[in-house]
Amino acid sequence: MFGLDKKDSTLLLIVALLTMLAPFILNPFPTESGLAQFNAGYPDLMQRFVIFGIFAIGFNILFGLTGYLSFGHAAFLGVGSYSAVWMFKLLSMNIVPAILLSVIIAGLFALVIGFVSLRRTGIYFSILTLAFAQMSFALAYSVLTPLTNGETGLQLTLDDPRILGASATADGSIPVTNLFGLEMRAATDMVVGPWSFTFSVGYYVCAVVMLISFYMAIRIFRSPFGMMLRAIKSNQQRLNYTGLNPKPYTLAAFVISGMYAGLAGGLMAAMDPLAGAERMQWTASGEVVLMTILGGAGTLIGPVLGAGAIKYMENIFSKINDNVLHGWFAFLPDGIEDFVVFVIHPFVGKGWHLTLGIIFMLVVTFLPGGLVEGGQRIARLFNRKKADDPKSASTEPAE
Repeated sequence: MFGLDKKDSTLLLIVALLTMLAPFILNPFPTESGLAQFNAGYPDLMQRFVIFGIFAIGFNILFGLTGYLSFGHAAFLGVGSYSAVWMFKLLSMNIVPAILLSVIIAGLFALVIGFVSLRRTGIYFSILTLAFAQMSFALAYSVLTPLTNGETGLQLTLDDPRILGASATADGSIPVTNLFGLEMRAATDMVVGPWSFTFSVGYYVCAVVMLISFYMAIRIFRSPFGMMLRAIKSNQQRLNYTGLNPKPYTLAAFVISGMYAGLAGGLMAAMDPLAGAERMQWTASGEVVLMTILGGAGTLIGPVLGAGAIKYMENIFSKINDNVLHGWFAFLPDGIEDFVVFVIHPFVGKGWHLTLGIIFMLVVTFLPGGLVEGGQRIARLFNRKKADDPKSASTEPAE
């Protein structure tokens, strides 16, 4: 299917089903139940899942295949967002030109940074990318204020000279982003008994883009180009002895990875037309590193799982405060209730980073291959049990 073998086609189909059915899968608890706190099927969060999944997929092409660890990929995310917002201000509120410009500008920016940074390897490469990202953040925050609007952030106004669209709607408000007239913020609610599901146009646009990005990543992984990148990761010095020059391949991987980041930044602006310098901070670059390692660096679906896990914790665990905890454990005697809340309190709410740190530490220690390796171990365990089951074992026919 689409030039993929059976295994990759199955993986793509599974990801497509999970993505399309996300409003159902991420809302397992009734709306009025106490566990509804853990539902994640609302449009804004689902959009973050797939957008940061794209970001992590692109980063994995560089880090997972070549082994080059970049601490500056947030610069391309920010450049993509700024490019998209400027396209909205000057041309049209249609997201297609904005996203295309985001990818192109991010790719050119990555070409310049990669050309310089890839002259070094290892920790020196990582420090160079971090330095470029911090310089980009500083420029966006102060020096390039006419282009970025500094700490306030670049946003749409009623004075924008939009060439292919109106600067204001009939009621005097700012037009919304759209896909050939289909508004990104449009949504439909479906109520099934005690459950409520929201289907957002913006989410499904992002989901389709992520599926295309995922398909392209599979083709890159399985191509001769991907094999060359694996060879670079395995032993670049030995590759040099064969007479092959790895620099064009690493630069191409860096540019492709930067274009994925620009695509993610453009989609973020398409869902919410605002771009700020905080998207270029080193913490955003560190976040995509965590996503990739947590899910499984070098795997296809791992970065998507890691992005979903981190964004889920950031948006769900961070909302669990003491009042919620007291509501959950109200059935306990007062003294025990207070003690249980006291023990759990540091790991939720504002302390959700502590939970993330513990999970990351456990994964790195016991599952070096990330969440994907954990799933593979569970699958092997069930297969072993099935093979050991005498009822499922095949018997020789009697003579």
